[in-house]
Amino acid sequence: MNSIKRLLALLLSILLLLPLVACQKPQPQDEGQEEEPVEEEPADLVSGVFEGEGKGKYGTFKVAVTLENSEIKDIKVLESSESGFTSTVIEQLFGEMIASNSTDVDAVSGATLTSMAVKTSVNDAVKKANVELSPKEVTAQEEKVEDVTTDIVIVGSGGAGLTAAIEATNKGAEVIVVEKMAFMGGNTNYATGGMNAAGTKYQEAKGIEDSPELFYQDTMKGGYNKNDPELLKYLTEKSAETIYWLESLGADLHEIGRSGGQSVDRIHKGPGGMPVGTHLMDVFTKQVKELGIDVRLNTKAVEILTDGDKVTGIKVENKDGNTYNINAKAVILASGGFGANPELVEKYKPSLKGFGTTNQPGATGDALLMVEKLDVALTDIAEIQTHPTVVPFYNEMITEGIRGDGAILVNRDAKRFVNELETRDVVSEAVLAQEGKTAFLVLDKTVFEKASTYKSYRDQGFLKEAATLDDLAKLMDVDAEALKQTIEDYNKYVREKSDPDFGRTSLEVELVTGPFYYVEIAPAIHHTMGGVKINTNCEVINNSGQVVKGLYAAGEVTGGVHGGNRIGGNAVADITVFGRTAGAKAAEAVKGE
Repeated sequence: MNSIKRLLALLLSILLLLPLVACQKPQPQDEGQEEEPVEEEPADLVSGVFEGEGKGKYGTFKVAVTLENSEIKDIKVLESSESGFTSTVIEQLFGEMIASNSTDVDAVSGATLTSMAVKTSVNDAVKKANVELSPKEVTAQEEKVEDVTTDIVIVGSGGAGLTAAIEATNKGAEVIVVEKMAFMGGNTNYATGGMNAAGTKYQEAKGIEDSPELFYQDTMKGGYNKNDPELLKYLTEKSAETIYWLESLGADLHEIGRSGGQSVDRIHKGPGGMPVGTHLMDVFTKQVKELGIDVRLNTKAVEILTDGDKVTGIKVENKDGNTYNINAKAVILASGGFGANPELVEKYKPSLKGFGTTNQPGATGDALLMVEKLDVALTDIAEIQTHPTVVPFYNEMITEGIRGDGAILVNRDAKRFVNELETRDVVSEAVLAQEGKTAFLVLDKTVFEKASTYKSYRDQGFLKEAATLDDLAKLMDVDAEALKQTIEDYNKYVREKSDPDFGRTSLEVELVTGPFYYVEIAPAIHHTMGGVKINTNCEVINNSGQVVKGLYAAGEVTGGVHGGNRIGGNAVADITVFGRTAGAKAAEAVKGE
């Protein structure tokens, strides 16, 4: 009996101790031993294709993002209205996002709006996938550098540089093009109006009487007789031939209009009013690919190499900061002007201090520093042009073609104050003389529908639209009756083909059809007419009047063609006429050695 009692007491003691043991915290076996972590269940991994959307410079930008186990594996463009030159920018950003599994990548200089469209659209797709990306550490591999040798090296991949490269390649020369930006095109990407050419078959078909001589006279007058006569004569005589050459490459320049400072319709436009620079860059890019031309992006020329009195190539710096030499029998400078370098602008023309610019960020005048040791002559270096119709703060240029197509300029009193088709310097000064140093471009539906470029201005929010002139005046914050009177007077001048107020001679369109549009504008730095001195063979000249052996130049890096003021449409003529000549003459020289 006693045994049973002892057994029951023992069992009761054990039962009482069990809760105490269960409540005690487990201790490590040794004092320094840590508790092993408990493995968490993995989060759900996402796979699939998800679409995203953003807003680019010219409209909607859509992508399809492929995810595998919550990692970005591929990105494809579904819809884009961006300029063709941004394709390399988009590819670069896609590659960086895939490599890092992140959208936190840097925007590309010169293509900021496109960069933001890419990031926004991919972020939108990721959000729709309801996934949180885990960024991967990317070890950047430096690009291997070594000295190379070629026939011709070209500095700059804008219109002048690529025209030279295409022509030189077609003449049998081996060519390398270096471009410091992440994309080709330079300021050519921003060219909108067209290309001036005289005596073309398209003018003849429209009954337009024109000639190289008249083209010469108009341009010399527009440049205040400061133009180099030989260079200008060469430009005007080669202009029609160059139109046909561009068309042989795939361009379409048969549409014709008028720019300020011209006495006849002479500016040859891109198809459907498409910006001429965009159109030509599409053509040039295709040619570069078909011809296999070696174009090295993110590669900056830093020095011109010489052996005695002869140029023998260039030293370049890649994106990693490493340098190497490109040895060549000829160097062509096609690096553009210095309109995006405020220090140089102020140095040569102090009155332009603080002005905005229409130029792409790479237009910093690097070549001017590189040619100093060669004692290269500079000409017209203080001649810097402002464009009169640029959207303030955004620095978006409104093409001169919109005035040629019928738009007018009014001030805050809703009155015209200048012949809208005067030369750019005259119109710029007139705008700056108005209250607020800005003015308004006004147009109607008829003008608006003349070019696709104008629709892009509206889509970007620059052109404001109203159903009636009363509504437009309200948006502009001007007197409605004054605006309607100005439009009525102008329409009368169009009907009578005479403008007694300001002498405008191109009077083709009455502004009567709604909706109506306006955009506020102001002048900004647009073109640097001065640069290195060349002859008609595009050979660079030194201060002794001698040719610098092996060195050629074309485009805005040169001076002399435009004199004291550039006529709209002459920049594209300049870069293509002289770019082609530089390529041909350099090729002839190196192949003839």
